[in-house]
Amino acid sequence: MRLTVVGTGYVGLVVGACLAETGNNVVCVDIDERKIRSLRRGRVPIYEPGLEELVRRNQTEKRLVFSTALSRAARKSEVVFIAVGTPPGEDGSADVQYVLAAATELARAMHDYTVVAIKSTVPVGTAERVRDVMGRATSQPFSVVSNPEFLKQGSAVEDFLKPDRVVVGADETRAREIMRTLYAPFTRTGAPIITMDCASAELSKYAANAMLATRVSFMNEIANVCERFGANVDEVRRVVASDGRIGPSFLFPGIGYGGSCFPKDVQALVHSARKGGYRFRILEAVETVNGSQKRRLFEKMQEVLGSLEGKQIGIWGLSFKPRTDDMREAPSITMIEALLDAGAKVVAYDPQAQRSARAVFGSRIALVSHSYDALKGVDALGILTEWNEFREPDFSRMRSLMRAPVIFDGRNLFDAAQMRAHGFAYHSIGR
Repeated sequence: MRLTVVGTGYVGLVVGACLAETGNNVVCVDIDERKIRSLRRGRVPIYEPGLEELVRRNQTEKRLVFSTALSRAARKSEVVFIAVGTPPGEDGSADVQYVLAAATELARAMHDYTVVAIKSTVPVGTAERVRDVMGRATSQPFSVVSNPEFLKQGSAVEDFLKPDRVVVGADETRAREIMRTLYAPFTRTGAPIITMDCASAELSKYAANAMLATRVSFMNEIANVCERFGANVDEVRRVVASDGRIGPSFLFPGIGYGGSCFPKDVQALVHSARKGGYRFRILEAVETVNGSQKRRLFEKMQEVLGSLEGKQIGIWGLSFKPRTDDMREAPSITMIEALLDAGAKVVAYDPQAQRSARAVFGSRIALVSHSYDALKGVDALGILTEWNEFREPDFSRMRSLMRAPVIFDGRNLFDAAQMRAHGFAYHSIGR
């Protein structure tokens, strides 16, 4: 098929590259000319495992091209995916102005029947709004489809190529069948293509992310209770996870969730419910718990170290999760800002998020190129992201570099008894 993807962020770039991988001719469009020039040279501006190779391979085969001209690309496309940002407003609502602007420009360019698939995470009713603005701008036939993405940063390419499910909200048979044909190569192993109305599809993305965020905050609350009573959250989690009705996913305690999805989607669902006259009290609590959990490790440092004025704190991990360079809503931001406000000096390392960290903190913290460089002369180490390279370090080398062998582990990477045996004062979450 001839396809256009509007937006070259995490979602749009993965969608475009993966659809090109199955033989489609894809044009990825963005208004950022500098980004498009970079992509044309094969330079992917984000870190996502496997994505750069996918982009370069499909560019070489001329199945994937990058452009700033939406009108030209849309005139030749059978399906146009809208994958632009929907940033949160001050009230938590999702801002869909970029979705509507793309839809309007697209409508004015169409020359024939086109399926417009909304990939952006949008509130219930957005497909109807897109249908309305496009209908006022064109006399050409079109269908609007809600096609939410369920991509996890760090495994987005794998998630698209081998999905758990594909959700298609479509009110017309013709559009539904085109989308089934497009996704057939990705669902040959039995993953379902679940079709429904647009409103249900729009809500399904928010519901899934809100449920996962709820599990994270619930387990963090359990961890905090464990600390009060001297229980071990690892043992509690094993019991809970072994229940077939619950399962093991998203039950690891830590210092809160971040990223571009969970915080934004929880806020948006709370706001949408409020607009509909309903107060989503569970998700309000999930938000509150997550906000306080992001400060939990800082509070532990204060309890153990006392005044942090003039203390030097090493940090391992800045991205909101491993296998990405994304720091949006990352717990590390809350943690480091609190340390700086308390008068501490921060030296930090992350395998991929150095550039993102520089954009957030500027010169207020020291960024180093190797993990052990973040330990030289520090009064304590804080572990904020569970990168695999942190799991089996040289503990003797760590202890020799640190001024004081004190570790605050926000991701529970190590066994507490073993850390004591290595000579560390070790503080983790819920243990």
